[in-house]
Amino acid sequence: MLTKKGKYGLKALVDLAQLNPGETAFITDIATRNNIPKKFLDAILLELRNAGMLRSKKGPGGGYSLARPASEIRIGHVIRTLDGPLAPIRCASRTAFEACEDCADPETCTVRRSMADVRDAISSILDNMTLTQFVENEQGQAVAAPAVASRQAVHSA
Repeated sequence: MLTKKGKYGLKALVDLAQLNPGETAFITDIATRNNIPKKFLDAILLELRNAGMLRSKKGPGGGYSLARPASEIRIGHVIRTLDGPLAPIRCASRTAFEACEDCADPETCTVRRSMADVRDAISSILDNMTLTQFVENEQGQAVAAPAVASRQAVHSA
């Protein structure tokens, strides 16, 4: 499940992606426009900056902006940066695997294998969705991530 931290981070990135090139936004303005607590947003934007998605500038004309084009920022990377692994349970994670205490054999565990399939489906969508696509979806335009569009074409054929 997406945490508030992840949701607020995505909202802030959408806000910044809608700025004109070269334009910056102050944390206070982003927080006000998106109904996000400023103190919480400070920490979120710092994490996104440290991950290379944002740049910040101090002083007059300062604020935050995207460090790369929105078309190069993947939603899966954003969520992993803020919330950690995409897997619904630890034993299904590729990057933060942790065996369950009640599981005798993770290799044959039906729950783990099924949740690994869920992780793969989530990852397939989010790792192929750019911030540009996310913004277009936010604006009500029908946009599907490439993985979703190709799956839909296969299923409808």
